Amino acid sequence: MNFSAIVRRHRVLLAVGILLGLGGTAATLVQPLLIGDLIEAVSLDKSVTWPIVSIAALFVADAVLAATHFYLIGRAGENIVLDMRSTLTGRLLHSRIRAFNRLEHGDVFTRTVSDTSLARIALSSSVAQMITAGFTTVGCIAVMAWIDWRLLLVTAGCLGAASTLALFLARAVRKAAVQNREDTSDYGSGLLRVLGALTTVKASGAEGREAERIDTLADAARGSGIRVTRLSAMLMPAMNVGTQVSLAVVITWGMARTATGSLPAADLTSFIMYLFYLVSPLVTLFMSLGEFQQGRAAIDRVNDLATVDQETVEAPAGPGVARERGGVARDRDKADGTAAVEFQNVTFSYSDTAPRALDDVSFTLPATGITAIVGPSGAGKSTLFQLIERFYDPDKGAIRISGEDVSLLPLRELRSRIGLVEQDSPLMRGTVRENLVYARPDATAEEITQAVEAAHLTDVVAALPDGLDTSLGEGGAGLSGGQRQRLAIARALLTRPAVLLLDEVTSNLDSDSERALRSALTTIGATCQVLTIAHRISTTAGADDILVIEDGRLRARGSHLELMTEDATYRRLASQQLAPIGAS
Repeated sequence: MNFSAIVRRHRVLLAVGILLGLGGTAATLVQPLLIGDLIEAVSLDKSVTWPIVSIAALFVADAVLAATHFYLIGRAGENIVLDMRSTLTGRLLHSRIRAFNRLEHGDVFTRTVSDTSLARIALSSSVAQMITAGFTTVGCIAVMAWIDWRLLLVTAGCLGAASTLALFLARAVRKAAVQNREDTSDYGSGLLRVLGALTTVKASGAEGREAERIDTLADAARGSGIRVTRLSAMLMPAMNVGTQVSLAVVITWGMARTATGSLPAADLTSFIMYLFYLVSPLVTLFMSLGEFQQGRAAIDRVNDLATVDQETVEAPAGPGVARERGGVARDRDKADGTAAVEFQNVTFSYSDTAPRALDDVSFTLPATGITAIVGPSGAGKSTLFQLIERFYDPDKGAIRISGEDVSLLPLRELRSRIGLVEQDSPLMRGTVRENLVYARPDATAEEITQAVEAAHLTDVVAALPDGLDTSLGEGGAGLSGGQRQRLAIARALLTRPAVLLLDEVTSNLDSDSERALRSALTTIGATCQVLTIAHRISTTAGADDILVIEDGRLRARGSHLELMTEDATYRRLASQQLAPIGAS
């Protein structure tokens, strides 16, 4: 993430805010001089009208400038954090699945929400405060030198020692802040892990054990947070000690010199006021430096998250991008028109050290019909879907959809041709309608009705309190598992896909719903290719074609009757379901 570019987009607002802050600082710096003039006018029995009016005007100007400065810097900071979050959200949504799955989701949430807030402080308010406080400090020192350089040397000696200690503390604050952000992220990840499987935790009686584990993570975050607070809290006392010592010395020596007439009382009063004025900006300077150090730690964490690998949204340019194509297509695969799906010598592993999830797989599917994919757990069935959607890219070989290499298609266009229904049927918090039209926000009422009917949801929707406008909880809470699955199917059908991918969609359906869905799929299969991962024999038996996957390879292909006769793996999988309960 280019933080410099983000800050530059708001540099005018930041610059105006800083300039107004400097104007307020200038008004503050003039005040002690005018107060000195007021004291002198009183002592010489002169008119005090002009000094009083000038001082009052400066007080008002200081208040207005300070308030406007605070507002503009705050506004710029909010604009910056909006840009950061928008950029970060976009990069996360366009990240490669392989890279995103390596991230801890609790840590992602912490970096996106909390760390961006800290980064905003570092990039806006802390920088502005350091500039204005630095200007005030330099201005105070300059005027104090002009009033009496000897008193300034005494003041500098006392405050210099305190400032050195404050710089040391600021560095320590940054190190502690980095650890605290890590500990907070660990706590968020641990909490998200447990809440994401709350029913499993309860069913396992693990509430106490998990609570203890989360408490340990929370205590670690507490410990590092206390360290940040302790170090930050020491900044103010360090400066206060230096100020108190310098103030005692200045007053003692200054009064002695005033008594001898070597230092006017008005000058001593002004010098002491500047000393008080100097303390606040010095403290602000070092506190802002501490905040900036914490913000830098947050910036590093946000920037690290923003480097997550991105999908190539647009199609690559040039014919040389396409992979070498090979493989043999069986004559019976050839249908009139362009094939819906083609795999040619596809090999894929999820990592360099993992075994091959797919190994030299080749097949072609016609534009219409129903194809079932069967095989043991871990055989590579879901990997086929992941590659078709280009959530991952194959290590070798080529994949085509409607005759076009998926690596040469823009992702938006590719995925608009594919409907995907996952096994766990993920739904989002919102209404039934919002979930239904998620991929087709512009769908007409007629299209929505057709999709609902095709998924056999008409009676379900009619029974809901507010029909399609009924609100659902997290993950589609408010619907049964089978109802959520059918809603996900309706959502996919609404896109009118060329290829419909169904990942074990009948697993949560009762017999009547499954029979109705099979009937619907028969109708759908007449207009597009339906590719379904199936475990139920009732699903595979009704398919036009069946692919048997085992150990990442295409083991066999044929109809239900052919495979029952010719393939031992398919026969074993089918027989396990057909065997009577209790049979050995």
